[in-house]
Amino acid sequence: MIKLDEDALICDLAETYRIYDYRQLPPIRVAVFAFGLRDDSRMKMKESGQLVPIDTLLLAGISDKLSTLVWFQTADGQKGKNRPTMLTNLLTSHKTEPSKDTAVFDSGEDFIRARNRLIGGE
Repeated sequence: MIKLDEDALICDLAETYRIYDYRQLPPIRVAVFAFGLRDDSRMKMKESGQLVPIDTLLLAGISDKLSTLVWFQTADGQKGKNRPTMLTNLLTSHKTEPSKDTAVFDSGEDFIRARNRLIGGE
């Protein structure tokens, strides 16, 4: 843990156990204290690769689902346009898929006209 992020470990030990200089303790005792840190401590989150605590991620997921349900009820949602930004993607640093140019047609004839324009048939 010390090699991964000594500063985070120092902060966690000070916050949790009020240990301000871990070097004064035997290494095995420091290891026990480090193992006993909460799952949302700086060190444990860094080890697991989490950027935010799990409760924050769960709340973001709930918010994402709710905003998607509300979006489905709008005119944009019916057409598949302007989808809301997903907070979970922002919090987990996943790259969002680049927006694609999409077209919606009211009829088959509209589609054929647009297709012919694109391929140079009209």
